[in-house]
Amino acid sequence: MQTETALSSSAHLHAHLDGDATHAHSIEQRSQGALVFALCLTLVFAVVEVVTGVMSHSLALISDAGHMVTDAGALGLALLAQVVAKRPPSARLSFGFVRAEALAAFVNCIAMLALVAWIVYEAAQRLFDPHPVHGGVVLIVAAIGAGCNIAVAWVLSRGSQGINTRAALVNVMGDLLGSVAAIVAGAVIYFTGWNQIDPILSIFVSLLILKTTWSILRESTLFLMESVPAGIDYLQVGADLAALPGVVSVHDLHVWDMSPGEPALIGHLEITDLANWPAVLEDVRNMLLAKHGIDHVTLQPEVAAVL
Repeated sequence: MQTETALSSSAHLHAHLDGDATHAHSIEQRSQGALVFALCLTLVFAVVEVVTGVMSHSLALISDAGHMVTDAGALGLALLAQVVAKRPPSARLSFGFVRAEALAAFVNCIAMLALVAWIVYEAAQRLFDPHPVHGGVVLIVAAIGAGCNIAVAWVLSRGSQGINTRAALVNVMGDLLGSVAAIVAGAVIYFTGWNQIDPILSIFVSLLILKTTWSILRESTLFLMESVPAGIDYLQVGADLAALPGVVSVHDLHVWDMSPGEPALIGHLEITDLANWPAVLEDVRNMLLAKHGIDHVTLQPEVAAVL
């Protein structure tokens, strides 16, 4: 009985009434079908590439296999994060679980950076000590892998575009580059016997992966650090608030994303007369939504000090 009462009280406390912000503390619209399909296809072919990569002695193919394993992990984390993000806020997690997506994206990117470091290190070793590579096997398997990556990327691009799904899509696109590099490496080795192309293309693809991964890592890190959302000028928000009629000054102002694309603001406003607060608050809400796209607003009025 006590548990049911606590849950009921929690739901009431999290409810949004008329005049409150319209954002939600959970993500209901995300479908997991695309991620499940992408995860299964990626995981199956990752096993195929691991086996053939070892048998053919190709670093490009092993790198692509490792990338596909990382993709599978990324997709698994993205799927888990979407399931978790649908959960409503609780008495302990009053903001809900929407940050699970950003956390999954952050972990995915860290895993990618570790993989890139390993590929570059191994490729550097092989530049000075080339290994014989079975070019024909690499060419065929990499071509099939590229087809799988294209199918996964197409499915993900047609689904919802949360930050963790985009991070997973970045991984898949990076893996597609790896498959293309493996195709080129296999063809060159098969027709010319030049084995150094294998580590050279592995390093090139790693640098491309690093570039695309870094942007997602930066975005997820800033979100987790509750930075001011991109596109919102913090100083201009403060200036616009201070310029409103009845407002004397602004302090303790904070702007961040409650969930991706849902900015929130809290702060203290010194006003000339507390009796005018309802009218001032209405002006504040209208200005913040119209000019800065901020819907979730919590402000504390204070009487301006008399000098």
